[in-house]
Amino acid sequence: MALGTATAPYELRFDAGRACLDLLSTTHPEERLDSVDVLRAWITGSGLVPADTALTHADTGWLLAFRELRAQIDRLVRCRPRPGVATYDLALARVNDLARTAPPAPRAVRGEDGQLLRRLDGPPGCAALLAVVARDAVDLLTDPVARAALRQCEGDNCPIVYLDTSRGRRRRWCSSEVCGNRERVARHRRRAALSRA
Repeated sequence: MALGTATAPYELRFDAGRACLDLLSTTHPEERLDSVDVLRAWITGSGLVPADTALTHADTGWLLAFRELRAQIDRLVRCRPRPGVATYDLALARVNDLARTAPPAPRAVRGEDGQLLRRLDGPPGCAALLAVVARDAVDLLTDPVARAALRQCEGDNCPIVYLDTSRGRRRRWCSSEVCGNRERVARHRRRAALSRA
């Protein structure tokens, strides 16, 4: 999974630093997970499965399940844990429940050229793939260093949350190419307008 890559034509992004945060990014600027085909592209693009894994058995139930997990992770990432907050506690219980399922089993197999390739032991089920994302969220939420590196993009109207692993922890935008570029263009236009005035 490459930083800043996009899967056209869906404009999926994989630059938040964690699979669970990349799942959150699928709501901006509008709903991205709007079909099973897009969900398949996201599952593959996020690295949950090897690139050539057939996901033909995915259906609308998968789409609903991934959206539901996304909503639970969003509650956990955006809120600070406080005892007795029912929505937080329910979200935490749901993510923990999904994380219990075993993730897809990987295998190393020889390719035609003799190189070892990563394959899955069989077609991955929805619950197994949800478990991978839920476990990633559990790891993020229970790691104080990673949790402290969570940032929300400073771009105009951008709700994307990312993991700031930059030197000095000074990253301001979810993507320098997207929100960072918009900010630079807006700044340039403001300066140009001031100089004309």
